[in-house]
Amino acid sequence: MLLTWIAEVADEPLVLEPADRRVEWETNTWSLGAADEDRDSLSAAEVVAAFEWTAAAIKERILGLNFSGAATFYVWHDEQARQLRCSTGSVPPDALPFGGTYVASDDLGPIVEGFLADSEPGSGAWSNLDDESRSEQTDTEPEIAPFHVWVSSVGASH
Repeated sequence: MLLTWIAEVADEPLVLEPADRRVEWETNTWSLGAADEDRDSLSAAEVVAAFEWTAAAIKERILGLNFSGAATFYVWHDEQARQLRCSTGSVPPDALPFGGTYVASDDLGPIVEGFLADSEPGSGAWSNLDDESRSEQTDTEPEIAPFHVWVSSVGASH
């Protein structure tokens, strides 16, 4: 099913509205999970190929819209939600709409491998915290490592 869902992203509604990034994010962002059977039977290469095909199809759609600006299709592993997520935005790869620090990459393999190896899909990482550990938190925030995002330029200008 995962490969089917990835392919379907190419045909979903697509909004490129540089003046309204919120509408782009809400319309163009997809969360993809995988059943245990998919995790066990799919290779990272198959999933990467599906996303590459989807990126190429989205690029063709954008060319057909005569959109002349930058546009990026991007994929990341949301480890807290234990999902692969993908989106398209009218931004270059170095201006994706994330609140945290990310590293743009042209290698999707490690991102997909991390997702497929996720042993407890669908349960939040925060559920492992108990009340005692929450009460011991200090005023300083822990340093959060940047996450990796696969990027593919799909717009007319890069």
